[in-house]
Amino acid sequence: MKLHRLAMTVGMSVALVSLSVSLSGQGQPARPTTPPRPWPPTLPSDGQPDVHGTWRPVSGGTHSLDPALSSAAEFEQRVSGVVRRNPSFVVDPSDGHIPYQPWAKALQQGLLANYENPTRPEHIDTQTRCLLPGIPRLYYFPTFRFLQSPGSVVILWDEYHAFRVIPIDGRPHVGANVKLWMGDGRGRWDGTTLVVETTNLIAKARLDVVGDFFSDKATIVERFVFVDAGTMNYEATITDPTVFTRPWTLRIPQRRMPDDEFWEFACHEGNLDPDVLSNQIKNSTAGQR
Repeated sequence: MKLHRLAMTVGMSVALVSLSVSLSGQGQPARPTTPPRPWPPTLPSDGQPDVHGTWRPVSGGTHSLDPALSSAAEFEQRVSGVVRRNPSFVVDPSDGHIPYQPWAKALQQGLLANYENPTRPEHIDTQTRCLLPGIPRLYYFPTFRFLQSPGSVVILWDEYHAFRVIPIDGRPHVGANVKLWMGDGRGRWDGTTLVVETTNLIAKARLDVVGDFFSDKATIVERFVFVDAGTMNYEATITDPTVFTRPWTLRIPQRRMPDDEFWEFACHEGNLDPDVLSNQIKNSTAGQR
């Protein structure tokens, strides 16, 4: 009975959505689009190239870096049985693998083996617990916005209500004893590339769902490479000799979203993933037979 009601509810919802889409296209003026941005960008009085606006990864995903895979795509692979051979987000080393020290690789493999059925708190991805994903993970999947003011660049996210204020006036980093979820970023402009050195990372957030990580000794040099008015490459080189055998770099292509709007975001710890919810529905319907 519950399954029948669920099917009826879904069917009515689809019908209402289809009707509203159909009606919305009748007699409605076309939504005005933002005109193309000039390139090279204009230079305000403080000398910063004007790159403000909203950006989003071209092909994002926070399930894993190697291969680059979103949680939705990973779930689709399980359902369909078709494995996607996505390239790695890691561009250096050239093999696409994170150069872990042996002990660190073993720890990451343990997190990978337990992320779905955690037996200890450290097995649970911090993002799943609604904690800040941190840097560089926040550049893998959500929309973010650049704001610029004299002496600083501000980056905002709709998800997690996160933000960064990056001074570009040459001030030093905060004291080494201060550890922050977003780290302490200090920036400079190299032509149309924003270079940010990020230190003071608390390193409690993972790099992805499957457990890639670094320590609080890490330094990240980020490069926001603005290729043209609508294209940007985000690059992050992570140096952490306590975890890795060498520095390594990931790259996430981004595109400008000129007409995109931020939406209200809420994260609720304890949400059920699709697999758990599906099993509960199956068990519920099996008990009614």
